[in-house]
Amino acid sequence: MEKGTLVEFRVQGDRRLGVVDRPDGKTRWFVVDERGQSHSLAPRQITYTVNGQTYKPSEIASFLQQVQPYLDPSSLEVAWELLVEDGETVTPSQMANLLYSESAAPHSYAAYCLLSEDKLYFKQKGEAYEPRTAAQVAERQHQIEVESLKAKGQQEFLARVEQALKGEAVEWQRHDRQRLEGLEKYAALMADIVRMGVNYDSLARAYPPGAPVLETMTMLGRSATPQAAFQLLIDLGWWSPHENLFLRRSSIPVQFPHKVLEVAQQRLDFPPTDLDANRLDLTHLKVYTIDDESTTEIDDGLSWELLSDGRQRLWVHIADPTRWLVPEDELDLEARKRGSTVYLPTGMIPMFPEVLATGPMSLVQGRISCALSFGIVLETTGAVADYSIHPSLIKPTYRLTYEDVDEMLELGVEAEPEIEAIANWAKQRKSWRYHQGAISINMPEAMIKVKDGEISIDILDDSSSRQLVAEMMILAGEVAARYGQTHNIPLPFRGQPQPELPPDEELLLLPAGFVRACAMRRCMPKSEMSITPVRHAGLGLATYTQATSPIRRYSDLLTHFQLKAHLRGEILPFSAEQLKEVMMNVTSTTQEVTMVERQTNRYYALEYLRRHPEQVWQITVLMWLREDSNLALILLEDIGLQLPMTFKRSVNLGEQLLVKVGLSDPQKDMIQFQEIMYQESLVSGN
Repeated sequence: MEKGTLVEFRVQGDRRLGVVDRPDGKTRWFVVDERGQSHSLAPRQITYTVNGQTYKPSEIASFLQQVQPYLDPSSLEVAWELLVEDGETVTPSQMANLLYSESAAPHSYAAYCLLSEDKLYFKQKGEAYEPRTAAQVAERQHQIEVESLKAKGQQEFLARVEQALKGEAVEWQRHDRQRLEGLEKYAALMADIVRMGVNYDSLARAYPPGAPVLETMTMLGRSATPQAAFQLLIDLGWWSPHENLFLRRSSIPVQFPHKVLEVAQQRLDFPPTDLDANRLDLTHLKVYTIDDESTTEIDDGLSWELLSDGRQRLWVHIADPTRWLVPEDELDLEARKRGSTVYLPTGMIPMFPEVLATGPMSLVQGRISCALSFGIVLETTGAVADYSIHPSLIKPTYRLTYEDVDEMLELGVEAEPEIEAIANWAKQRKSWRYHQGAISINMPEAMIKVKDGEISIDILDDSSSRQLVAEMMILAGEVAARYGQTHNIPLPFRGQPQPELPPDEELLLLPAGFVRACAMRRCMPKSEMSITPVRHAGLGLATYTQATSPIRRYSDLLTHFQLKAHLRGEILPFSAEQLKEVMMNVTSTTQEVTMVERQTNRYYALEYLRRHPEQVWQITVLMWLREDSNLALILLEDIGLQLPMTFKRSVNLGEQLLVKVGLSDPQKDMIQFQEIMYQESLVSGN
């Protein structure tokens, strides 16, 4: 090229003009721009050459001033309309003649600038430019419009994000919600970190983000990892710092579909015909419902009556939700999908819509309620002497808490002799079951509650009242199963294989109390579901089914469907094979529910300990998890938590020690304790 030739080149994508000064080696040229800066350029870096005359660097600004008036992108549309029919290519010089009726250097360069920047009407073909077809232009216009709208949407989203990050109220739009819901799914992968025990980096590599998540995180200047997405959602106020990822990662529905809520309201407004028209009227009986104070789904009540022949009859009344639904309707299928009510420290997720579950399905004090009542006469030993089962009408007399009943039993309240009578029969039943081989394992159970951000942990007390209710529910379950067995009715029977417990001489070597109970618990096999009767070794019963929580457990609801149909003399709603299939699906669902409940409880247990770093805890060493590395399971006696701890010295099972929390990270499911000496505990004020 001749010295003084004006050329265009790009610097970091920016268009720039320069004047050729001299060669730089065999192929490169030194080019000086209008600022006097020299650039060494290869031929491929030169994007346009201004022909016709030579220039000095100082003349570049003047040249650009001459070009500026002709840079009107809209003029290309006119030229395209003239050229599109023939589809002929055009050079910048020819375009200049077409647009400006002359092709001097400034005009040709202006035409080149328009053509090279154009994304709509023309496409480059060698040194010339070819008009796109009408269809291509229409498609390009659509793409440009979409991209423009997308860019606008992104800017508006970023503005709302800035608002949210400042703590201001934000009205998220539909597209925002789609973005944030995508982030939710990706952030919920953190639950897998806990479940699989992998580290964050490994998980991020195993689950790379999808394009929308990657775009959002990049746009906001954050790394595209599950934990970064989790933190972003917290920062935006979209999630709480303690968002339940286990629940989000599960298939457990949190909300009811609109259709199901509509059906529930219709059943409430227009009750369906009661299939059990001849219910036994038991409204004359005094009925006690006994629950925790916070219970809203009241599904069982107890009565006692003295018969004319001097015998005593116990009544176990169970809520009758099948009064409000039939197999395979919307309510039944939704309950089947859920499997059970989910109980979390933060609250419950019901199996049925609340308007029914806490309303007409529940046994509400002072209101006539439909029930399935089990009337049972026991032998003096506690064995079942006689029983009957009836769809019934009852009128709950008292709603009592466990604490109320404990107090009544302790004080011997004469006005309510029924309570004491039921309690005495419960003791007799328990004694009878243990004579039948029932196995008692008494370990403290922690009850974790979260309210207004505060976490409380109490030990679930195995009080007389709780034992009373438990025995009566087990009794009703035995009777339901015996009825099913006698009449060859397929039911979701529940059994437990006989455990192989350690021999007595081996148990005696272990410290009495929690350590022995823990050793026995390890030997207990899981309970099993079957459509045929099977022994339940743990309860000491030849046959057993759960029938006392039909508002909260779908398997109990199945028992009610089957029993009530048989009592009416109708064809059973579920054949053996149908029941087996439904039970398999429900069992899978309830296993997931149990896992989420367990993981959530553990999360809040660790969070509780994280908040009490200075608390000194008395612990008992329960069992070895890995004795070779001094990893043991310990019991925090005050709050009933069982957690792992690695000891730095030799300790014995049953040994009681004092510890503090060294590290507790609920999000990473990490807990570390450190043993403290007695003197340290005194200094700490404990």
